[in-house]
Amino acid sequence: MTQLTPELDQAIQARIRYFRDLGVYDLYRRGQPVPDPADAELASVSVTNVEPEPPIPERKPIPPPLVLAASAESIPAADRASALQTIREDIGDCTRCPLAFQGRHTIVFGDGDPNARLMFIGEGPGADEDAQGLPFVGRAGQLLNNMIAAMSLKRSEVYIANIVKCRPPQNRVPEPEEANTCTQFLFRQIDIIRPQVIVALGATAATYLLGGKSALARLRGRLHEARGTKLIVTYHPAYLLRDPTQKKEAWKDLQLAMTELGLKPTPRPET
Repeated sequence: MTQLTPELDQAIQARIRYFRDLGVYDLYRRGQPVPDPADAELASVSVTNVEPEPPIPERKPIPPPLVLAASAESIPAADRASALQTIREDIGDCTRCPLAFQGRHTIVFGDGDPNARLMFIGEGPGADEDAQGLPFVGRAGQLLNNMIAAMSLKRSEVYIANIVKCRPPQNRVPEPEEANTCTQFLFRQIDIIRPQVIVALGATAATYLLGGKSALARLRGRLHEARGTKLIVTYHPAYLLRDPTQKKEAWKDLQLAMTELGLKPTPRPET
């Protein structure tokens, strides 16, 4: 009988815990009879010689309990930092999805003002973010800093987070299982901060904030709503690094956010 590596063993155990969270307790191999409930305790399931699980179909982001949004309204501004810290403690050394076993070094929770009027949400941490534990600190982060400054704001005046808080291998797009597991914490962050405007950076952020896929071109240039907050969609800074010709279009999106925030538009800077 082939023995699994410790890494694969951990990944399988994480998958089992994931299905438990979904309310699935009886697991059996395809082609085998359903085991008797008396012999099918999940704790005794062998993790050796197990067929790979079939792909998990894409689902909409898992909404947190409605009481979170309602209770967040009563959190005074002075207590929001500690409320966010409580979420961070709830996350702990997270092993809720397979990203925990695929090279992650640091959980990248979020960064910025707990009382920010403007929140930026990207896709996921990269190598620099995974090393430092802060979102958007690499090349894309430097461009985002320039974009924030062009809006007559400081980075310390906004809040920055991602759809997933662990780096996907090779910076790939997060799998639905990973994003759906992690966004419950992001939604709690939004409910506590209660920004006036959220800017979704890229298609992945827009997909999970809006609950469905749509072409970026159809989402840009107009207001949406997420978690009771106005949402604006624009290009991810990493994409703008690859195609600088789109910076002008991204600036239009930021000006839309500025209008909603009552900020005076300024000429697009040369970056």
